[in-house]
Amino acid sequence: MGSAGKIVLFALCLCAAPAGAQQGYPGKPIRLIVGFAPGGGTDILARALAQPLSEMLGQAVTVDNRAGAGGIIATELGAKAPPDGYTLLVGSAAAFAINPNLMAKLPYDPVRDFAPVGMFATLSYALDVHPSLPVKSLRDLLALAKAKPGRINYGSAGQGSSTHLAIEQFLLMAGIRMTHVPYKGNAPAMTALMSGEVAMVFDPVLTSAPLAKSGRVHALAVSTAQRSALLPDVPTIAEAGVKGYESGNWFGVFAPAGTPQIIVERLNAAINKAMTRPEMKERLLSQGAEPLAGSSAELASLVRRELAKFAKIVKAAGVRIE
Repeated sequence: MGSAGKIVLFALCLCAAPAGAQQGYPGKPIRLIVGFAPGGGTDILARALAQPLSEMLGQAVTVDNRAGAGGIIATELGAKAPPDGYTLLVGSAAAFAINPNLMAKLPYDPVRDFAPVGMFATLSYALDVHPSLPVKSLRDLLALAKAKPGRINYGSAGQGSSTHLAIEQFLLMAGIRMTHVPYKGNAPAMTALMSGEVAMVFDPVLTSAPLAKSGRVHALAVSTAQRSALLPDVPTIAEAGVKGYESGNWFGVFAPAGTPQIIVERLNAAINKAMTRPEMKERLLSQGAEPLAGSSAELASLVRRELAKFAKIVKAAGVRIE
């Protein structure tokens, strides 16, 4: 064989090696980064997904908790990982749509630095009010707020948190004003609601449902487009009086930018298949979440829509992070 033929053969071998590695994927355990501590809501959902993925992919999928800075540490780690499909990230609305609109500088770009793989869950909030508030429905609340602009206060998990912005979206779409009282998390905000310190809170349905059923809070509506299985008799905000309203915390799997499409597609197919399992659906519903499925392109589109949505909310509400 001449020198020219050897060069061509060498080039073909170089091209074939990565392709072969991709087709043999996965050949070792996969790391799934989660930006919150073990035992929290995001961690529980991630571990629920990791189990069926391990079975389908034939390799262990291990959750790696990298808590801190509201998920920023984990998201940066996911962005800078090798694009080989062996390090994945559980991303949410906060990291991919809210933080980029609140912070001038982030160590990652939610669009440029990631290859969306697939969505797998959405979490609904319950609009809870104190039982002493003289309202029986969302329409009653709207009427009261319009009669007393700015005199009803609401609690949130903190300035710029997902629950804060979900309420600001609600206020903007409903054309009403209330006074914001930020707390350091949903739990203290709900404690303040039950004590009567604030009149309204948006809280994940998982923690709201038992409180609503016991009468300690009054759940007027839920934030997502569909009713929650944990509060089936409670209407959505859109049903109850604010047409078109929809908000909630969504969760998806992301790989670093540059991950081969064949690997993204393999992972996406496994996630979608996992979402069809009855036990998976039951496990998510028990955590107040609804299973999702879809293509990687649909997750990419969701990120772009959410970025645009929260840009408008942050600007209109004048939300600032000090």
